[in-house]
Amino acid sequence: MANKKIRQKTNWKKELALAPGYLIVGIWVVFTFVLIGWIILASFSTTREIFDGNLFKFATGLHPENYVKAWKTHKVSSYFMNSLVYTLISCAVVIIVAAPAAYVLSRFKFRGNGFLQNLFATALGIPAIMIIMPLFALFSQMHVSQSRGLLIFLYIAINVPFTVFFLNTFFHNLSVTFEEAAAIDGCSPMKTFWMIMLPLAQPGIITVTIFNFITIWNEYFISLIFANTAKTRPVAVGLYSMIQSMRYTGDWGGMFAAVVIVFLPTFILYVFLSEKIIASVTGGAIKG
Repeated sequence: MANKKIRQKTNWKKELALAPGYLIVGIWVVFTFVLIGWIILASFSTTREIFDGNLFKFATGLHPENYVKAWKTHKVSSYFMNSLVYTLISCAVVIIVAAPAAYVLSRFKFRGNGFLQNLFATALGIPAIMIIMPLFALFSQMHVSQSRGLLIFLYIAINVPFTVFFLNTFFHNLSVTFEEAAAIDGCSPMKTFWMIMLPLAQPGIITVTIFNFITIWNEYFISLIFANTAKTRPVAVGLYSMIQSMRYTGDWGGMFAAVVIVFLPTFILYVFLSEKIIASVTGGAIKG
């Protein structure tokens, strides 16, 4: 006889206590979906339909050409590729630098270990606006203030402390039995890290890379200061320049199409990898 599943009774008293939280989350989800839906509808409409409030009627039909105009005419393709280059290179180098540092800090005891960890933790509390202007003055004297390489360097430097801090905790939770088994087999500490520990830390690396990707992709202030030329602008600064140009062109459909294009990468990334993010942050790895 098949075992029947025992259905637990709903604790209505507990659920009622959580009702205000459910209500707030529900309102926020509805608001977000309505806002995103309105932007998508506007991206397929004309400027007149947007201002007349006739987004749901599509009296003149859909206008996918807005995306073509945004991509070509408004130079979204250039902004998109710049952001893609900045983000991919920065995220890759941050992991290459931060992962070994986090592993050493979490596994090896040496003089200055605690000081270095406190230094990385302190760096997280320093607002970027406090260091950007002095850096801009310094790099302007060096005549390198509007270069792609400099912006990538700044993104790497700013995101390394958070990545080290995040991966330090993740490596600390990995079981030491893996390293002990590797040492018995004659594996050096460096080889143990690259061949065993780094693959085991894959969930944490994926999670922190997603966080860094979203941060760098949406970053505005630093790129406004150090990459405000037509050739180096990323998507955030590019969208701002498009909004300013709307005063003269009036192509609001193309602007909303550009917003959708810029929004899609982070949205798709989070939709497909949200489970990995939640599992990594809440569950962690195998504890020793």
